[in-house]
Amino acid sequence: MKKTNNIISVVVHVALWACFIALPFIFFADFYKALPGRVAQRIIVGHLIATGLLIIFYYFNTSFLIPKLLFKAKWWIYTGIVISCFIAFLYAPEFLVNLTLGPRIDPKMEFRVVPRSGDSTALARKDSFYHPLNKNNNQQVKQQNSPSRKINPFRFYPPPYTIFLLIYAIGTSISVMQRWLYAERTNQEIRNEKLNTELSFLKSQVNPHFFFNTLNNIYSLAVVGSEQTANAVLKLASIMRYILTETQVDEVPLANEVEFIKNFIDLQLVRLTDKVKINFICEGIIEQKKIAPLLFISFIENSFKYGVSTKEKTAINIRLQATEKEINFYISNTIVKADNGIHDTTGIGINNVKRRLELLYPEKHNLVVKEENNQFIVQLNIKTT
Repeated sequence: MKKTNNIISVVVHVALWACFIALPFIFFADFYKALPGRVAQRIIVGHLIATGLLIIFYYFNTSFLIPKLLFKAKWWIYTGIVISCFIAFLYAPEFLVNLTLGPRIDPKMEFRVVPRSGDSTALARKDSFYHPLNKNNNQQVKQQNSPSRKINPFRFYPPPYTIFLLIYAIGTSISVMQRWLYAERTNQEIRNEKLNTELSFLKSQVNPHFFFNTLNNIYSLAVVGSEQTANAVLKLASIMRYILTETQVDEVPLANEVEFIKNFIDLQLVRLTDKVKINFICEGIIEQKKIAPLLFISFIENSFKYGVSTKEKTAINIRLQATEKEINFYISNTIVKADNGIHDTTGIGINNVKRRLELLYPEKHNLVVKEENNQFIVQLNIKTT
């Protein structure tokens, strides 16, 4: 993939520079045809030399000056080198043209297109230029070209400073934009990696915490020789299968999560007495929704851990509602005081869910945890659109 991108980049660069070289010959073809052979030759060679110098400066600037100096805050060195390149570019094309083709035929005179008498065209034919053998036009050309006039050394080229500054601006803008995009892409990859690592860690905390409590329940059944032990093991196996196979993805069907909750409740009921009442209601389009796995189980587990009693009547009420735009989860349980008045809890489960919600549904969820009328209440709203 990287090799393919490099090839495409090279092809694009070559095509753009080829267009840059060809544009003058496409739009000013008639002008070149009207010029004497030597003048046209000087213009063409000058254009090719100037373009070659621009290409060298473009890649020198983008490949060396910008990454090695500009991006490392060596402002003065970078500015000095760019200004030096600019000054050199102002004089190098004419010097190299003279070095390649020799000096102009008559350094005291300027070649100039002079229309014939009565000719209304903007450009004359080649014999309308000053030439020692063309006596008809010599007098008129001499009157218009005083030998004392100083010849512009860049007579045959477009204003070189504008082209240089244009190429400099384009190259610098592209390099700065590429640097910014690379930095943004790198930062996003770091954030994603950090997010995935943190979510994996939080999910790994759910499994041991949940299984520790569940295995304790099964152990209690086994100790008393309960007939429900085998059924409890099957429920635990179903729960383990769900966690191992389905919770490795970002989202699971809400119906699967509901089935997981039901198995968990059934597993808890085998150790409870008739004094505990469980109400679990599901409403809405459960089959059509998806959600991050294991978001509700910590709240439910917390209710079973601190909201049931063997001495008094208690109740756990769970309601899950799914609509087209949101998922609403509600759970409440009676607050049961421990015999010593202290609950042995570290809050790992609920704090875990809070952090996962912040990572998975930023600004798309609302979590309310409160105590009211001897009830511990959790209300969770998740926007799904």
